[in-house]
Order: sequence, then C-alpha cells, then structure tokens
Amino acid sequence: MVKLTITVFMSTSLVLALAIIRVEAGPLDSPGAQKSLVCSACHGSAGNASGNAVPIIAGINANYFKKAIKDYAEGKRPSPEMEPYSKYVMQFGLDDIADYFAAQKKTPRPAVKADAKSIGRGATLASQCGACHGPKGDGDPGSVSPALRGQPAGFLQAQMALFGSDKRKLDDAGSEESKKRIFKGLAESDFMDLAAYYSSLK
Repeated sequence: MVKLTITVFMSTSLVLALAIIRVEAGPLDSPGAQKSLVCSACHGSAGNASGNAVPIIAGINANYFKKAIKDYAEGKRPSPEMEPYSKYVMQFGLDDIADYFAAQKKTPRPAVKADAKSIGRGATLASQCGACHGPKGDGDPGSVSPALRGQPAGFLQAQMALFGSDKRKLDDAGSEESKKRIFKGLAESDFMDLAAYYSSLK
C-alpha cells in the first residue's frame, strides 16, 4: 500500500512538472520556417548556401527578397531555375518566408584562397558601386539595393555578366542609366576582380 502511494505521488509530480515546463520555440516554429524548407535544397540550411553559384539569403533584406521573388515569378528576371520556386513562394506565403530569411544569421563560410591583387583591383573598382550598394557592399534598404558583402564570387560574377550584357534590367530609369554607364566601362576581367573583392568581405 505504501509502495503504491509513493508510485502514484511520483507519477502525479512528474505530470505536474512536465505541465509547467516552458517549451522554447524551435528553429522551425516560425510561420515561414517550414514553408522555406523547399528553398534549402539550393540555398542551404536557413539560407546559408555553401556553393559558389547560389546566393546566400540568410539575413537578406526582406523587401529586396520580396521584390526579387515577384520579378522571378512575373518573368521580369528570367530564370528557368527560380521561376517555379518563386511561384511556390508567392502562393504559400511571401511575407512569412521573407521575414524568416531576413531573421537568419550568416554562418562563416570556409576560407577560399583568392588572388590578393585581384581583390585589390576589385576594391578600387568598387568605389563606383558604393552609391547603390554602400561603401562596403552592405546594400541600401531604402532603395532596395542588395548587399554584396560575402556573397559567393561565382554568383556575383554571373549577375554582373547579366547586367553587362543588358539581360538584367533595373526598374528605376535613373538607376538603369547609371548601371549602363558603369558597366559600359567594365571588362569581363573587372567582373572577376569585383566578385573577388566583395566575396572576400566578411
């Protein structure tokens, strides 16, 4: 009888203890977390892409993310890879997914050996990019200009090639003219140097 009473008391105490434990939110508990899992195949866990050709979207400006997704979905920014995924994001929760990635922190990427001279040349060339992308490539939330700092060199170089060939355009007429003027004076080797510089910034 005593043994039974002790067992019942311990069981009741355990239930009560479990009832008052405060459960902390996990990494997949935010509204956009589970919806964003489809993005992880290319962009990595929490938006920290590990490849050289795919952008890191952890910590991305939410407004820029939403604009980019809309442009992909509407065909303003042609991409056979991104078009179907952008339409998924539009359908299942653009605001939630944008907020989720904006709240994520970048994780340190493995060090990539880069040509110091190329980085130096890129730093000089980057002076003309600062008006839109900031003096250190941190972007401008006001004008919805993306951050370039720490992005993979392959991705940056590919986007500059699209801008240089006029296959990627900007909505604002003034910005589009400035883009054309800047890229008119850049060679393909300059794209490599700029990409090396911005990818070297942590």
